[in-house]
Amino acid sequence: MPNSPRSEVRHVSRVSAFVAAVILLSGCAIGPDYQRPDTPEPDTFRDAGFSRQSAALAKWWEVYQDPALQSLIRSALENNQDLAAAAARVEEAAAILGFTRADLYPSLNASGSIGRTEYDNVAREREERRGYSLSAVLSWELDIWGKFRRASEAARAEMAASEHFYRGARVSIVAAVAETYFLLLDLHNRLRIAEQTLASRAKSTSIIEARFEKGYVAQLDLFQAQVEEQSAAAAEQAFIREIRRAENALSVLLGQPPGGVALGISLHSRGNPPEIPPGLPPQLLERRPDILEAEELLHAQMARIGVAQALRLPSISLSAALGIETLSFSSLKLPRDQFWSIGGDLFGPLLSADRNVSRVEIEEARTKQLALSYERTVLQALREVEDALISVKTFELEHNARALQVEAGKSASRLSRARYDAGETSFLEVLDSERSLFRDELAESEALRNRFVSVVQLYKALGGGWETEDSAKTPGKPAQNSQGADSSVPTQPQPDQSNT
Repeated sequence: MPNSPRSEVRHVSRVSAFVAAVILLSGCAIGPDYQRPDTPEPDTFRDAGFSRQSAALAKWWEVYQDPALQSLIRSALENNQDLAAAAARVEEAAAILGFTRADLYPSLNASGSIGRTEYDNVAREREERRGYSLSAVLSWELDIWGKFRRASEAARAEMAASEHFYRGARVSIVAAVAETYFLLLDLHNRLRIAEQTLASRAKSTSIIEARFEKGYVAQLDLFQAQVEEQSAAAAEQAFIREIRRAENALSVLLGQPPGGVALGISLHSRGNPPEIPPGLPPQLLERRPDILEAEELLHAQMARIGVAQALRLPSISLSAALGIETLSFSSLKLPRDQFWSIGGDLFGPLLSADRNVSRVEIEEARTKQLALSYERTVLQALREVEDALISVKTFELEHNARALQVEAGKSASRLSRARYDAGETSFLEVLDSERSLFRDELAESEALRNRFVSVVQLYKALGGGWETEDSAKTPGKPAQNSQGADSSVPTQPQPDQSNT
């Protein structure tokens, strides 16, 4: 006897009440909640001989006001393939989050079928019968233990990690462009020194040759002068080769075929690098992209422990179907040919307990690994800041010493040349002083370049400082963080417009 409408209503009400009770029970997700691990941190950085009151970093265009460098960095941020790949990685993580989060909600599927059967009737004649069905099925696995919520939490953390990876890639690209740019300025400066030295030595060789032909000097002096001239000529070609290589490397950073690069202000014309407030070690944890990335990866892995624990417990799935079945659509009649059903499934692991326990242990062991990796990343970051600080301090002092050394070498070279012209010393003394001066001038140029590069490395070690807060964001709308804010998928990396 078919159920009456009143009994069907009571049945649906009981199902609704059961679902509501289950939803209330599923308010909490099992598994550990994420907390940042404790890491050893010094109270202050060593070798920071300037103010640390402010954690705000100066923008890079306020540090190096060089239009050529600004243009190169903008080009790299627009066209660098590694940066574009990092942006695509954020897009992938956002899509994975959307895919994972869909498990929290019911799914609706439609199905249809056409059947044909043949049989022998009473008269032993072959007959066939066709059947048609069309239905919609609504299914939903209740997230009682938080399995899907933990999985979504892990996906959100992984997307946040990919965003920090993108920001770290921006910092690395900008630093690499700046370092290569200063290397090019240094190489051009050293090429200029080699060209001047070659011209001076060629002139000196001509004078020595004329004196030798008149019998004023020994042939040894001529040979020594020729040796030094060709030494400067060889150095000139070496610097030309290194300039081409540096230009090619910079072109690749810009996402362009190898070619020449326009340079701006020379090293000796831009003044001293500024002093930078590095901030305190705890602030480093909030702005280093690699630290933030490692933390989000740890967060994601910790959420997977909850997923593994939930797989050890029973799961409940609800389903509802509504459809029609008929022998012919021409004879379709509702509600005679209509059907519907509401049901539920209870699944509980019984004989796979050891496997499920091992799954939890696997995730816990992976979490320990990532926790240690996070601690190592923090320690490495602290080390890089300390290294950069001592580099800034010592390269400044080294360059000052090299500059004084060059001035003294120029005076010594002039004096030795005057003494040789007066016949008071041998040509060997002149050669020694000129060789020392050439070597000292090259060393002074390299020390000046290292002084500027050390500031670049300090900015990189401190987690950026090259761009404004807006330009540092992942391309696209503000992305969802690991705490559950909304996000959208980024498109392509956008150039920094604030330094135009």
